Amino acid sequence: MSNTQNLQGKKIAILATNGFEQSELVQPKEMFTERGAQVDILAIEDQTSIKAWDEDDWGKDVNVDLQVTSAKLDDYDALVLPGGQINPDVLRTNEDAVNFIKEANNTDSIKAVGAICHGPWLLVESGLAKGATLTSFPSIQTDLKNAGANWVDREVVTDDKLVTSRNPNDIPAFVDQISKMIA
Repeated sequence: MSNTQNLQGKKIAILATNGFEQSELVQPKEMFTERGAQVDILAIEDQTSIKAWDEDDWGKDVNVDLQVTSAKLDDYDALVLPGGQINPDVLRTNEDAVNFIKEANNTDSIKAVGAICHGPWLLVESGLAKGATLTSFPSIQTDLKNAGANWVDREVVTDDKLVTSRNPNDIPAFVDQISKMIA
């Protein structure tokens, strides 16, 4: 890790549901935890675990800490939205998840809202993409542009609180940028 920030005492929420891209939740969670942060996995349903999608088949189960409706944004320093095609597509139809993302951007305690790969679909649904410079998995760039975003092809892009990256290869830069913003 190039820039290892000490995140002792920091809390990060990762909002996901069944079908999240395994590497885009597991790897950031491990990296933030190694830096000393507490990471909570938030889900939209009352369930003890959610199942990953691992490239081309179902992957690991990941334990859920809280339902999004029970989580308090003021308890967190950052919100992370992993991609995969299934996860953000399901989350963007869930009013509680979309409202949580909107409110995260407007809450003082939240210093970063990170979305990777297809995760920026949630920035579109929550109205945060409009007027922002963002990146994403290339296949959803038209969706972001149609929502009023300025789409660019870069490893990591920061626009105010929003941090976006394109794919699993960008995870180290994605985690470093969020870490800098909350350290």
